[in-house]
Amino acid sequence: MAVQEARDGAGTGAHAGGCACGDCPHGARTGHRRAVAEFLLKRDEFAAGQGLPAAVAHSASASRQWVSEELTQSAGLVAERGRAEGEAWLARLWRRTVFAVGAAVVVLLLVQALTAIGAGWTAARTAGLLAAVVVGGALTAASWFHRARGGALAPVIGEDNRLSTSRAVAAVWVLFVAYAVLVLAGRLAVASGHAERDALIDGLGLARGAGVATVLAVVCGIAVLVRRVVALRVLGQRLQKVRAYRPRAADLLTDDAGRGSFADIQYVVISAVALVFAAVRLARRPDRLPDLPWGLAVLALVSAATYLAGKYAEGGRPVILSVVRTREAGDLDAPIRTGDDIEIRGAGFVPPGAQDADRLSRMVVRIGAVNVHVPLVPVAGGFSNPADSVLTVPVPADVEPGRVDVQVVTAAGVETNRYAIDVTE
Repeated sequence: MAVQEARDGAGTGAHAGGCACGDCPHGARTGHRRAVAEFLLKRDEFAAGQGLPAAVAHSASASRQWVSEELTQSAGLVAERGRAEGEAWLARLWRRTVFAVGAAVVVLLLVQALTAIGAGWTAARTAGLLAAVVVGGALTAASWFHRARGGALAPVIGEDNRLSTSRAVAAVWVLFVAYAVLVLAGRLAVASGHAERDALIDGLGLARGAGVATVLAVVCGIAVLVRRVVALRVLGQRLQKVRAYRPRAADLLTDDAGRGSFADIQYVVISAVALVFAAVRLARRPDRLPDLPWGLAVLALVSAATYLAGKYAEGGRPVILSVVRTREAGDLDAPIRTGDDIEIRGAGFVPPGAQDADRLSRMVVRIGAVNVHVPLVPVAGGFSNPADSVLTVPVPADVEPGRVDVQVVTAAGVETNRYAIDVTE
C-alpha cells in the first residue's frame, strides 16, 4: 500500500488530489503520508540492492555511505512533514474539544431527563446541569485561548509533546471536584430553608470529603513532582527524552517507545475506578461532597506511589561495554586500523521513541577528536544499523594512530562513557 501510494503520488502535482504542502493545515496529513510512503519505498529498494549508482556500486563502504546519505535526506523530509502534521492537528484539536464538551453536556441532560421519569425533576438535577454548563464553558474558553497548543489539552501535554499521564489524572480529578462544588453551590443558591442550607454547608465539611480531598492533593502533588523528577533526570543525563511529533491518546498508557507501561496503566485504571465510584456517590447524594471510602482512597494512593516509583526507575544512561574490529568472512584477524569498521557493543544507544530514521541519523560516534556519523544500513522492514545494543562505524583516516577514546552521542544528546581502543597504522 505504501509503495502504491508513493508511485501514485509521484505523478501528481503539489495540490492535485490533496495538498502536500507542509504548511497547509488541510494537506499536512496527506503530505506526511506521501513522504512516509516514498521513504519506505526508497528504503526497501536500497535494502534489496536496487537504485545504487554505478560509481559507488563497486565499493561496499562507498555504497553504504551513499545509501545512508540518501536515506538521511529522505528521513529529514518525513520529519519535517510530520512536524507540520502535528502542528496542524493541534490547531484543529480545540474545535473537537468544543464538540466533545457540548456532547457531554447533552448526554448529561438526556440521562437526567430519563432518570427523572417517575421521580420528577428536582433542584439537584438543575444544579448538576448548570454546573456542567459552567465547567463546559470554562473548558471551551480555555480551548480558545490555547487553540494553537491543543485547546483544553494544552495543560496535560508535556514538554516532549506527549500526553502526560500524571497531569491528565490530576486534571480529571480537579474538574470532578470543581463540578461537585458547583453542584453544591447551585443547590445552596436555590435552597429556601435554613435547615437545607445548613445541611448543604455541612456537606462541604472535611469530614465528608476527606477521602476525595486526600486523593486530589496526592494526584496534584504527583503531577508536579513527576515533572521535576523527569526534568532533573534529563539534565543529569540519566533519562533520554526525544520530542514526539504530536500527542496521542495512547501516551497515557505507554512509554515513549509506544510499549505498554505497567506503572501508567495501573495508575489510570485505579484512578478511573475511584473516580467512577465518587461520581456515583455524588449522583446518589448531591447534597454533600462524595465521601470516598478510605479503603478506595488508600488504593488510589498506593497506585500513585507505584507510578512515582516507576518514574524514578525508568531510563538509564547509555553505556559502552566493548569495542571490537568488524571481521568479514575470509578476513584475517588483525588490530584496528584506520579504514576498518568497528563494532561498538553496549546498551541504550537508541532512546525510546527515537526508532525513526531521522532520529537514528543524528547518532554520532566520537573517535578521538573526530565525529563519525553512524551510517544507516537498511534491511527489509527497518535498519540493521544503528541498533540499541550495537553500532558499526568506520574508523576515518583522520584518526591519529595510538590510544584513542570512543564515545557515543545518542539522538537525545546523551553521551556514553569513554572506551579506550588502540588504533595502529
